[in-house]
Amino acid sequence: MNDRAGHARLVLALALTVQFVVALDMSVVNVALPDMREDLGFTPDALLWVVNAYALAFGGLLMLGGRLADIVGRRATLMGGLALFGAASLGGGLVGSPGALIAARAVQGVGAAALAPVAFTLITVAFPAGPARSRALGLWGMAAAAGGAVGVLVGGLLTEWAGWRSVLLINVPIVVLALAAARAAVEPDRREGPRPRLDVAGALLVTCGMTALVLALVRTRTYAWGSAPTLGTLGAALVLLAAFVVVERRVERPLLRIGLLGRRPVLAGNLFVLLLFSGQFGAFYFASLYMQQILGYGSIATGAAFLPFCAGNVIGSLIATRAVARLGVRTLLVGGGLLGAAGMGWFGLAIGVDGGFADSVLGPSLVASVGVGLCVVPLGTAATTGVPAPEMGMASGLVNSSRQIGGSLGLAVLATVAAHAAGGDDPRSLASGYATAFGVSGALLAVAALSAALLLPGRARGEDAATGAATGASTGAATGASAAPDVSGVPGGDSKVTAAPADRTRRP
Repeated sequence: MNDRAGHARLVLALALTVQFVVALDMSVVNVALPDMREDLGFTPDALLWVVNAYALAFGGLLMLGGRLADIVGRRATLMGGLALFGAASLGGGLVGSPGALIAARAVQGVGAAALAPVAFTLITVAFPAGPARSRALGLWGMAAAAGGAVGVLVGGLLTEWAGWRSVLLINVPIVVLALAAARAAVEPDRREGPRPRLDVAGALLVTCGMTALVLALVRTRTYAWGSAPTLGTLGAALVLLAAFVVVERRVERPLLRIGLLGRRPVLAGNLFVLLLFSGQFGAFYFASLYMQQILGYGSIATGAAFLPFCAGNVIGSLIATRAVARLGVRTLLVGGGLLGAAGMGWFGLAIGVDGGFADSVLGPSLVASVGVGLCVVPLGTAATTGVPAPEMGMASGLVNSSRQIGGSLGLAVLATVAAHAAGGDDPRSLASGYATAFGVSGALLAVAALSAALLLPGRARGEDAATGAATGASTGAATGASAAPDVSGVPGGDSKVTAAPADRTRRP
């Protein structure tokens, strides 16, 4: 028992490290952008692609990355993703031209698209259903939130002390340690039966569709929502994704079994993730702009000002870990969503040209972050309820895609809202625009809470099924099979595996 517990802790440490680094690299380069422009000679439009190239590759390939873990194996996907991410980080830190840096960031995004889903999957299969899994999923969510928040501070410190190249090179020793941990913690991939075949048509359609969708969203700061480039790209994305759904309904072993979204907890979990991160990512962005452009903070001070948000997120997650068994998934998601919405609303009312850290940032940050933290633990449970072990990678890719698309969509929409509400470039107008954006962010979190209240079942029906399904997934993973056997019956999995966990496991 002690050996298994120690092994599970090592797997958890590895998964948290991977998730932290993936989230960190979404924001760590932001502070270093001016230095990159000066050193490499970026044009203003090209400089945006240092950020966009990562987001584009990451968001476009998440579904494929999640399914690869089911097909080629978790260990192979993890180590391949780490090697690719580390090599791209090293190359990006040594480049001498704008094009080479953008290419390195795109390759980083490809590696991250393999890493994020497999990190989530490792946790769901290493920990049995119950308090242990709740704590692990809570820490996973905290790692993602902390990576995004700490990235601003780390980027500022590294850029000032060691130059912009260090924000990329810092990944290399972390990746080396993670590779060593992966060799020790993750069992070699073993398979019973023939290797499942990749749904090539589905992979191409969803990758192109997601890439087009993210591209349209990240370019809204350059091309207006009603412009031909934006409308054309969005239209292409919708056509490709609609074709993806049609193909997935017809193939025998799809990249994404559409039936997963027929499970109300899975649908509710993904919808909640989409709305939550739409509001939270936008809030991070506008809080940073407010502190730098209105309050006059430097990059390091701005990063340090995000630390209370990290602390509140930890507090909320710890409370949720202790309360989830007693209160249930729906109660925590509804309560956390409403508390997060209140914090965002407080931001909208408090920020102004005469504001300060204590009255305009600290209080709203703590309230919003505790609310978000309360949601982190139950979200992982809801998004994987009833999902059999062979499809955990599929479910993980789906929830990570919802997170990424939510962040990109929220930032694009809120940036447009803030620009229209501001109506000018003077500090008072900018503060008014940011306040409006925070109000919309709060509304998104309130809608997320409403969706959880309407879609998630109560504890009497939902909690037992979730526990049983999760237990079945853990049991399947404990047999050592890291990928789905090539089975017939229900498309995408064994009908016995799909039905048994939720039906046969009951609490006394």
